[in-house]
Amino acid sequence: MPRGPGGPQNPAIAPPALSRPSTMVTATAPVAAPAYARLARNFERLHHLDHLHSIAYWDQAAMMPPGGAQARAAALGELAALMHQHRTDPALAQALADAADEPLDDFQRANLREMGREWRAANALPEDLVQRSQLATARCEHAWRRQRPANDWAGFLVNFEAVVATAREQAQHLSQQLGLRPYDTMLDRFELGMRCARLDPLFADLRGWLPGLVQQVQARQQGEVVLQPQGPFPVEAQRKLCLQVMEMLGFDFSQGRIDVSTHPFAGGVPEDVRLTTRYETGEFITSLLGAIHETGHGRYEQGRPRAWLGQPVSLARSMGIHESQSLSFEMQLGRHPGFLATLAPLIAAAFGDQPAFEPENLRRLVTRVKPGLIRVDADEVTYAAHVMLRYDIERRLIEGEIEAADIPPLWDAGMAALLGQDTRGNFADGPMQDVHWPEAMFGYFPCYTLGAMYAAQWFATMRRDLPGLDASIAAGQLSPVFGWLQANIWQQASRWPTDELAQRASGEVLNPAHYRAHLEARYLA
Repeated sequence: MPRGPGGPQNPAIAPPALSRPSTMVTATAPVAAPAYARLARNFERLHHLDHLHSIAYWDQAAMMPPGGAQARAAALGELAALMHQHRTDPALAQALADAADEPLDDFQRANLREMGREWRAANALPEDLVQRSQLATARCEHAWRRQRPANDWAGFLVNFEAVVATAREQAQHLSQQLGLRPYDTMLDRFELGMRCARLDPLFADLRGWLPGLVQQVQARQQGEVVLQPQGPFPVEAQRKLCLQVMEMLGFDFSQGRIDVSTHPFAGGVPEDVRLTTRYETGEFITSLLGAIHETGHGRYEQGRPRAWLGQPVSLARSMGIHESQSLSFEMQLGRHPGFLATLAPLIAAAFGDQPAFEPENLRRLVTRVKPGLIRVDADEVTYAAHVMLRYDIERRLIEGEIEAADIPPLWDAGMAALLGQDTRGNFADGPMQDVHWPEAMFGYFPCYTLGAMYAAQWFATMRRDLPGLDASIAAGQLSPVFGWLQANIWQQASRWPTDELAQRASGEVLNPAHYRAHLEARYLA
């Protein structure tokens, strides 16, 4: 899950995106475009403030001692208010109007479009609401770290109700400004242009075939023998393995790092990308796949066009597109038999050779389908069910159909219906398991499944355009994958609206048929 200027650190502002420039261009305005030049300078200042905000957030999650929570919440609230002041500067309204009549090139027009979108969203929210929201989420998230292990739903609810209240206020303000239903405004912060009217049919289709696929795969896997790796797996050995694999995946450690947090995430800016994972000595798959997942986010950030940095058009297009990068790495590539064959000797070198580290056994380990309680540990096939559960609940929560106190029984019913799991009384592994709700990231969860769909579409396109792709991956040659993503996704940033980005990259807008075809090919073929 990414955070930072390209991610959801500013809940009022949806992230933007780019195109494939044949030669790198800059945001510099011609002499005849003084209004555009003023706007570009203002948004460059915002970029620097976003940088500080993202690093302060990373430190809060990864390094800050517990005693710093209250002071950090106040500081982040103050910084959020300052950035909001910059985004809502009254002078920007006239500059935006004037710049529209100036002689701009196509790239600058795209940047102006993104500037206007940010400005409209920011102006829909009062400054005091932005600051109150930042304070409420900082307090809730910090308390959640100790309340979740204690299964303390009652204590969590006190802070969470304040988070929900400010989120509803934001949704109402944005709804009035943008003319959208309240939850659509939450979706639009993370997945630009996505609406419930488009998402509901996608999820209805998933509900129609996913349960049957889960049953088919489980029946097929029943007779498989899967050897479990024998630990313990020392944290330092896991850390070194993660670093080795991240280097193999092209992550630039001169402009990024990986640390530990309660919930893995990606943040920072392209010149200073911050990733986190987590380690358990009893197993190593979670930390390794988590590092691979976050590396996908990190490569996207490091691959954004450097000459456009500081401008809204340089940002990642959306969180669905961002998650398509992490899932291209973790699911499409990380579970590819050829890639696992490359990993096998590295894993054996890290922990000592054992039969469980044979490539075929590793493949069976990471493709085992078994419904469970925890979303981040879910297999590739059942993962979408976790997303649909959260979407159903948070949509009703934001639109006032339910209250925060109503969540546990709805969660229990949803988990029983979708995954056959009993979660009664288990809040820690139920509605408290994710950091998203404490941080008011309502509207983010659908991006995971949208990202999985896009990732399948990207790889289907690569196989069409690069017939030897699977053989290259099996040979440990990953540059064709990275080259395609760099040209078609990373370097495009926010140049195009999301549907146009998908059309240019793959020849069609989002097509969920590729996702189903991928799952059936991997798990039933």
